[in-house]
Amino acid sequence: MGSPESSPGASTALLTDHYELTMLGSALADGTAQRPCVFEVFARRLPDGRRYGVVAGTARVLDAIADFKFTDAELSQLESTAVVDDETLAWLAEYSFSGDIEGYEEGELYFPGSPILTVRGSFAEAVLLETLALSILNHDSAIASAAARMSSAAHGRPIIEMGGRRTHEYAAVAAARAAYLAGFATTSNLEAGRRYGIPTRGTVAHAFMLLHDSEEQAFRAQVDKMGADTTLLVDTYDITAGIETAVRVAGPELGAIRIDSGDVGPLARKARDQLDALGAKDTRIVVSGDLDEHAIAALRAEPVDAYGVGTSVVTGSGAPTAGMVYKLVEVDGRPVAKRSPHKESRGGHKAALRRHRGTGTAVEEVIYQADGQAPEPGEHDRPLQIPLMRGGQTVADLPTLDDARQRLRRALVSLPWEGLKLSHGDPAIPTLFV
Repeated sequence: MGSPESSPGASTALLTDHYELTMLGSALADGTAQRPCVFEVFARRLPDGRRYGVVAGTARVLDAIADFKFTDAELSQLESTAVVDDETLAWLAEYSFSGDIEGYEEGELYFPGSPILTVRGSFAEAVLLETLALSILNHDSAIASAAARMSSAAHGRPIIEMGGRRTHEYAAVAAARAAYLAGFATTSNLEAGRRYGIPTRGTVAHAFMLLHDSEEQAFRAQVDKMGADTTLLVDTYDITAGIETAVRVAGPELGAIRIDSGDVGPLARKARDQLDALGAKDTRIVVSGDLDEHAIAALRAEPVDAYGVGTSVVTGSGAPTAGMVYKLVEVDGRPVAKRSPHKESRGGHKAALRRHRGTGTAVEEVIYQADGQAPEPGEHDRPLQIPLMRGGQTVADLPTLDDARQRLRRALVSLPWEGLKLSHGDPAIPTLFV
């Protein structure tokens, strides 16, 4: 799961939250800081209208934990602002996570209550990881969950992730990774390509067209440089005239045209007829412009070959966070639970398995006490958690980003057919606590 490059910045320590240091200082003072604890990351519910969630960001969490050490500059900042006392400051100067972590693999589906990440260690060590873990998992899982819906709606047609201009510059890189994990074919984000090995693609914007004195000059410049297999943007002025000019300049071997505005369904139909009449029968049609999973599904019957998606994917298509929480569930081997109305948690260190019919269809997620008697697995059932860290060290040979892509493909195929609907409904499979 590890990535070639860690998150931007030399340290992740101050990505923690002030209140976590308040808890740490108090626990150090009263002697409870070293009590062995178990924390779990889970979602109480799925975002409104969603029938499944996709786990993403686990590798980034592991990288961030490995980098989670307080530098001299960060310690000086905490000291000068009196955020912590001298005892806490001295403890932070030596901090390095030494506990164990297990969790769902990236690309796995999750449902309400799924123990997505389990962190075991002293209270002091584990409590500092809450904001770090949640900020990554909530963002990446939200993006991957939205992207998976879009990929399913595209029904095998490739999608280009192109949302870097619609989100924070660092979030854009993480979003490109999550979208690729969830089935997008390529990204326009070059840093994501460098850091994670994601294929990158891109064509020109309208600025390039307007730079030239005519559409033909712009097309000719692009074709001369990039070859006839490039993608020409044909909707700057008049689409019909643009397509005619594009084929005249590039010939019938033109790779693709892109339509970025208007009612793209009817426009794609007209474009296909025109391209065929001009002899460019193999020229692909790429559409973009405020697409989401519903718009992509509506275009399924149209002669569209690929989609470009930006704003909706990097903002989670209306669900910008996965709603995950990080809760203490066990202290000294004793289950503990929050009982606040509508924010209840279930105590105890838990594990999970997913039951399947012989056909491979998932029917139930079973969550049970990890230290108790595990339910008898059926022939087609499988456990959902794997070791991720042991003794503060990342486990060797964890699944790669491409492994996660394949896992998600298999997981989506295992859902009951109604689980892939874009309409509102219950989670695709029920969660059973035993």
